[in-house]
Amino acid sequence: MRVAILSFDGFNELDSFIALGLLNRLRPLGFSAELCGPGTHITSMNGVTVQLQRPLEWANEAEVVLFGSGLYTRAIAENSALLDRLQLDPTRQLIGAQCSGTLLLARLGLIGDCPACTDLTTKPWVVEAGVRVLDEPFHAQGPVATAGGCLASQYLATWVMLTKAGEAATREALHYVAPVGEKQAYVDRLLARVQPFIA
Repeated sequence: MRVAILSFDGFNELDSFIALGLLNRLRPLGFSAELCGPGTHITSMNGVTVQLQRPLEWANEAEVVLFGSGLYTRAIAENSALLDRLQLDPTRQLIGAQCSGTLLLARLGLIGDCPACTDLTTKPWVVEAGVRVLDEPFHAQGPVATAGGCLASQYLATWVMLTKAGEAATREALHYVAPVGEKQAYVDRLLARVQPFIA
């Protein structure tokens, strides 16, 4: 299960690394989440420079594509030469985004007339792009999901795990990372939020 976590310069570490860490808990089941983007290196909004594991176009082949957010997403959304390199297809891919990544989904025409989640800063731009924004942390319709708020990356990861690996594997992966003394409550809360959107 190839998971492309799309990240660009100015990326939010919480968006990219939480999803990366959670989804790679399922490596024994064949999951492989990797940072994917243009160039060879990107620098986060807090100055952390990392080497990308895959080129941008690898997202076109992956079974799952997740868009994180970042400082320069609005400029990226206007960069048609960059976005044209992405040929994503919800008929064969799970596609998710959070915060300003939702704006990129809108620009790529992947949201359609579905409502979406995003962060408060990005909301006006997403509304301007013709999308109805929900005051919720997570929403999915079919193979497309959106989340709002940095820590909502856990919802996107849970959605991917539930959809592709089932409840037992998802519970085990989440239980491992959950805070001690809160494990059961943490896992139950995540599943309660995401399960209503699983077909």
